[in-house]
Amino acid sequence: MIRLIAKAAGVAVIAGGLLAAAPKQPQPKSQKEVEALQALFNAQTPDARIAAADALLAKFADTEFKAVALQVAAASAQQKNDFEKMVIYGERTLEADPENYAAMLMLAQGYAQRTREFDFDKEEKLSKAEKYANNAIALIAKAEKPRPDIPDEQWNNAKKDYTAQGHEALGMAAGVRKKWDVAISEYKAAIDAASTQDQATFVRLAAAQNEANKPDDALATLAKLTAMPDLNPAVKQYADQEKNKAMKLKSGALKPAAPVPPPQVEIKK
Repeated sequence: MIRLIAKAAGVAVIAGGLLAAAPKQPQPKSQKEVEALQALFNAQTPDARIAAADALLAKFADTEFKAVALQVAAASAQQKNDFEKMVIYGERTLEADPENYAAMLMLAQGYAQRTREFDFDKEEKLSKAEKYANNAIALIAKAEKPRPDIPDEQWNNAKKDYTAQGHEALGMAAGVRKKWDVAISEYKAAIDAASTQDQATFVRLAAAQNEANKPDDALATLAKLTAMPDLNPAVKQYADQEKNKAMKLKSGALKPAAPVPPPQVEIKK
């Protein structure tokens, strides 16, 4: 399976996530706290945002922006591809705000992406990924606008894209377990749910279809992808690899993967 093609997580992207996830708008208690918040949101790099978040929390232990600052730090660590630090900040975000579905999605995708077939703690990590993803999808479905001035279309699109991220994490987790039909279903759900199509999801879907020995489906998926305008060169590279694999499967030059046998259960008499 291809690795996650990282998305840019700039300040605007992070702010959009905070807007969608925050149940209410917190308020600063002093001018000094305002200045610390300005330093956080004006920071231009992931390291600077993490440092500013840490400084805010150290100086203002009772800040109403605790979950906000931790979520910014988690998203910045994710941008740096620092999985361990993302998990620390993501779980601290949930301690401060147990219904923060944006943090749940970061954790779900992180665990699903970083888990490998022979990891000794594979099931523990995949179970976390699935729990976070399913909980996030359920919360998003009933989430209300944090502010009445947010246009309905903007809010609905944000919810669609968050829901798509949840299904994508479930697809990645299923892929690690080699449950390709489940992975295919979840990737399709992600594509159907999204308001803005993520090109990488199409490649993941095609990869799962190839693994399930459905090369015709994979080629159809890739045809939709390559017809998109402004196709990302990195995505195209992975798409070409999956197209070549599908063609080899069709021609018989590549043997399909052997199905994974069901676990043997001993029945005690």
